[in-house]
Amino acid sequence: MKKILLTGGTGFFGKSILDMFKRGNLAGYDFTILSRNPEKFLQNFPEFNGLDGVSFITGDVRTFDASGSFDAMILGATPAAAAVPDEEMRSIIIDGTINSLKIARKCGVKKLLFISSGAVYGRQTVSHVPETAECRPVTAYGIAKLEAEKLCFSSGIPAVAARCFAFTGKYLDRHIHFAIGNFIADALAGNEIIIKGDGTPMRSYLYADDLVVWLFNLLERGIPGISYNVGSDKALSIAELAQTVAAVLAPQLPIRIMQTPVPGNRGIPYVPDITLSRNSGLICETTDLASAIKLSALPASFQ
Repeated sequence: MKKILLTGGTGFFGKSILDMFKRGNLAGYDFTILSRNPEKFLQNFPEFNGLDGVSFITGDVRTFDASGSFDAMILGATPAAAAVPDEEMRSIIIDGTINSLKIARKCGVKKLLFISSGAVYGRQTVSHVPETAECRPVTAYGIAKLEAEKLCFSSGIPAVAARCFAFTGKYLDRHIHFAIGNFIADALAGNEIIIKGDGTPMRSYLYADDLVVWLFNLLERGIPGISYNVGSDKALSIAELAQTVAAVLAPQLPIRIMQTPVPGNRGIPYVPDITLSRNSGLICETTDLASAIKLSALPASFQ
């Protein structure tokens, strides 16, 4: 049985991991999960109460302590809301990584998986960004994620980074800054789907179950010192995404695009090139977008 210490275990990624574990898809692992308030988390998500092989540590990622030994650590603590001030965002990511690495050394961790982001690349013009692209992050989030990758790689512990793009699943918050979550919420409420921009940005979406399998493939078989893109490479525009959500959940629902596209302008892409993971046998993409939307519309405790 491998013992995993998971920070960020109560966010979208963490809940998706717990959901897979609950359904018996992560046999062979025990999880210790860091949470600022485990009691509140389990009250809000009672489906995760009483899971054999899951325990919690109460604390902040920047200051927590842990005892005992762990085989691996997944560093996934990240603020979910774009409204978090830049200084706090950076502190959670950088100071949290520094403290997590200290705990990893103390507890004899043999492998690290750092949850990074496609935001490390900054604004790109290529349709599918490869890992070899120059990283030019422009947000506090992207800058901190890239710096934290380097901290992990220089820690002396074998580490892999997962540069994660866009995802969907029933634990995705439908009421913050994620377009697919907003569209699903609108469709389920019978409201018109509103696109705040011009609908041209290009995105892709990977379903949560596939994400979890891919992450554990990286944890087990990823090459230390390497950053891997994680996400679907099947691109579509935000307008096409809205049309797909409507077609799957509410075919008669109107779609309103708030801004008029400029003729000839290409949509800004945020789509990964996943050739590295594909050629390494690490990829997992078994759920098509329509099925992922249906599954994402299932009830979750906070929706």
